[in-house]
Amino acid sequence: MTYVIGAACVDVMDRACVDECPADCIYVGERMAYINPDECIDCSACEPVCPVEAITTEEEVAPEEAAFVAENARFFTETLPGRSEPLGSPGGADGLGPIGVDTPYVHTYPAT
Repeated sequence: MTYVIGAACVDVMDRACVDECPADCIYVGERMAYINPDECIDCSACEPVCPVEAITTEEEVAPEEAAFVAENARFFTETLPGRSEPLGSPGGADGLGPIGVDTPYVHTYPAT
């Protein structure tokens, strides 16, 4: 049961979830944050601290936000714009800092 960050995070990025995550598996893009599904330990620490309720389990994602399940994974498995290879599972976001780009879907997602 992996946690997913959805549309409510786009252009908000409070980052309380990043600070709360004991697994350091929440990475910061340009417009939103992403949970690495391979690094998430399913502890749920991130969910209650999100002020916009953008975080939920993969199984509880609303149908209209189903694309964000794939986008959270795609952020790590596909080569992002301006990068030469996928992020993969680097073992923690702290060492990388903000990535500064998003998946093409999130990059073009309508502003709220």
